[in-house]
Amino acid sequence: MGERQGPLESLVTMDQLFGGVYQGKTVLVTGHTGFKGAWLALWLQSLGARVVGYALPPMTEPSLFRLANLQEGITHVEGDIRDGDKVRDVLKQYQPQIVFHLAAQSLVRYSYNQPVETYTTNVLGTVNVLEAIRMTPSVRACINVTSDKCYENREWPYAYRENDAMGGFDPYSSSKGCAELITAAYRNSFFLNGDTHPVRLASARAGNVIGGGDWAQDRLIPDSIRALTGGQAVTVRNPHAIRPWQYVLEPLSGYLWLGACLWSKPSGFDEAWNFGPHCTSNLPVFQVVNQVVAIWGNGAWEQASGARHSEPHEARTLSLDITKAKLRLGWEPAFSVEEAIAETVNWYRVQYGNPKLDVKTFSSESITRYVQAAMKKDAVWTATQENIS
Repeated sequence: MGERQGPLESLVTMDQLFGGVYQGKTVLVTGHTGFKGAWLALWLQSLGARVVGYALPPMTEPSLFRLANLQEGITHVEGDIRDGDKVRDVLKQYQPQIVFHLAAQSLVRYSYNQPVETYTTNVLGTVNVLEAIRMTPSVRACINVTSDKCYENREWPYAYRENDAMGGFDPYSSSKGCAELITAAYRNSFFLNGDTHPVRLASARAGNVIGGGDWAQDRLIPDSIRALTGGQAVTVRNPHAIRPWQYVLEPLSGYLWLGACLWSKPSGFDEAWNFGPHCTSNLPVFQVVNQVVAIWGNGAWEQASGARHSEPHEARTLSLDITKAKLRLGWEPAFSVEEAIAETVNWYRVQYGNPKLDVKTFSSESITRYVQAAMKKDAVWTATQENIS
C-alpha cells in the first residue's frame, strides 16, 4: 500500500480507530494515575470508551493525571491492587468488557529499597486482578502490561524474543518475570475454556518509554528535565548503558491494537507480545542526553561521581525483537528515536513555558499528531485497521 496523505479525518475518525472496537465499551485501566496509564486513559476517552480507572493517587507532583484533569470524563476509583476484595468489588460494580492492567511498582532502583512492596504489588496484585476477572463474566479481553526487563538478561547482543526465558536480576525485573508466569498460568488454567469463561488474556512487554508527563524519580528524561529547569547540569549514572528508547504512544498503540484483536478475533492473540522500538533506537544514555540538552537549548550533563560499587546493578544492554508483532499483529513503531526525543522534550518546554496551558487538549493533540504520523508512514496500521473493521 502506498503512503496516504491528508489529515486524520480523511483516513479514519478517532472513534473508528482500532476498528472502532473501543467505541462504547467499558474499559478498566489499572494504574491510570501513572505516566503510561494516564496517556492510555486519555487515548481511550478519545476513542469513545467508558473508562474506569483503578489506582492509588498519583505518586508524583506534578503528574499528568492531575495536570490534564483526567478524573473528569472517566470513573476514577482510588484503591490498591493489593486489596483483592476491593479489586473484585470494582469489577463487579462496573462490569468492564476490556481490562488493561498497568498498575505496578515500576522503578528498578526503588525495588532495591522496597522489595516486599515491589513483589506484593507486581505479583500478588496481578493475581488479584486476574482473580477478579475470573469472577466477572463481562470481561472478554485483558492485557497485562509487564516490562522488557522480565527476560533473563544475559547481556547478549541479540534482541529478546517472546519465547526467551523469564528472569530478572533485581526485585523489579524478577517481579515482572513472575507476573508473566502468572499470566500464562491463569490463561492455561482458567481462560482457555471458552465454554465457561472465554477471556482472551495476553501480556505486553515494552522498552524504555519516554514522553511528556513523566516526573518519576531515577528515570533519565524526568531527571534531565528537573535539572534543566533548575539550571543545573544533568547527572548521568551510567552514560554508556544501551536502552531501547521509545515514545510513550508507541507501546500504547500496540496495546490498543492487541486489545482490538483480542476482542475481534476468535484466537491467536492471547499470548505474550513485545512492543519495542526499531533496533536503530537502541542508543547509549549519553547520546539521548546530548539530544535532550540540544533540544532544550541550554544546559549540560556530567557523569555521576562516586564509587560505582555502591550503586545497584543496572543492565548495560537490553533490546526487544518485535518481529512477531510486526508480522502477526500488524504493528511497528512510527517515530524514530530522534522524533521520540524531540516530541518528549518539546512537551515539557511548552508545559513549563505556559502555566495556563490546557494540558488535556495539548496532550490530546499529541495523540492526534502521532496517529497521523503512524498512518502516513506505516502501511501496516492501515491494513490492520481495515482487517479489524
